[in-house]
Amino acid sequence: MGSSPLEGVSLDLRNLVKNLLIFTVALLTASCASKFFQYDKADKLKDISEFDSSVNIVLPADLDEDEAEAKSEEPKAAEIKTPEAKPGAPKKTAAPVAKKAPVKKVETKADKKNAKPSRRQPELESDNGFDGRRPLKDPFRVGEKVVHDVTYLKMTAGSLVLEVKPFAEVNGRRSYNFRTAIKSSSLFSSFYSVNDHVTTLVDFENLVPSVFTLHVKESSQLKEARMFSDAEKNVATYWEKKVSDKKGEEEKKLQWEILPYSQNVFSAAFYLRNFNWTVGAEHSFRVANDGKNLVFKGKAIRKEKISTDVGTFDAIVIRPEFELEGKFKPTGENYIWLSDDDRKFILRIESKIKIGSLVTQIVQLNKGE
Repeated sequence: MGSSPLEGVSLDLRNLVKNLLIFTVALLTASCASKFFQYDKADKLKDISEFDSSVNIVLPADLDEDEAEAKSEEPKAAEIKTPEAKPGAPKKTAAPVAKKAPVKKVETKADKKNAKPSRRQPELESDNGFDGRRPLKDPFRVGEKVVHDVTYLKMTAGSLVLEVKPFAEVNGRRSYNFRTAIKSSSLFSSFYSVNDHVTTLVDFENLVPSVFTLHVKESSQLKEARMFSDAEKNVATYWEKKVSDKKGEEEKKLQWEILPYSQNVFSAAFYLRNFNWTVGAEHSFRVANDGKNLVFKGKAIRKEKISTDVGTFDAIVIRPEFELEGKFKPTGENYIWLSDDDRKFILRIESKIKIGSLVTQIVQLNKGE
């Protein structure tokens, strides 16, 4: 089929829309409609037992929301009740208590190690608008759903959906539950069918992703992938099972040391919404992907009004870049439009590729609870 026209697209966009444009090559060679890849052992791809034994995930269907809310609160001190005195009984006077001289605490090495950092960590990231790792204004609401049309050469190629699902738990910790899905349109499915989705679970307190689960269903392949990022050990493990028409069954496992507070390529699209974007502001954060440690760098270049099917928004335009091993990797001309408010919805994405430009723009919006 030849090389994909998506070569050179930045990592976050490529993983969201990577195969929708294969039709540009398929148009030259295809003579019949393209169906999803058929495989009689498709259910076995989902069986990644090593991942299942590495992490305990409780999804919303199994988790009471009130229970999840309670787990995120600090435990309250127990209430102490004093027995009431019987009528007529003499009142007891408390014995005087001698005041002790204050003891000067000596700071130990352990105290220094466990001391709260003077600023938000890591220092690579801005602490403007944050209290520690938490944003002062949380942009996410359960039930949020943003739907984009994906267009190529001004024709609808498919849809992109970004959702905030009810909270989950990962190893007992309350976690955001983000879902990203992409599906080819009926017209373009005649050439290449795509129906992919990924769930990313991000710790509520430190905003670090712990897990993603990826499901790929396309004309040329089926794939199941899992990634677990151990924030205590700073180690990421990636598992993949795939079957394709060219190479048949394949399995892959990759493990590497990651830097603290690293996002993955799917959580990055949500995480960037936590920052205060003002014209001229630059924000950076770490991204762990495919055995590599990268740095996302974005700069707010201008404000503008954007008219969409949902309405007109005040927006701020971000130009993203990636850095690998200290060197910038050119990502072409890519831009992200965020709503210029506390929610920072992704309104539009543009990416110039080898053949034309890929554009996604909001067509539906549910702001959530």
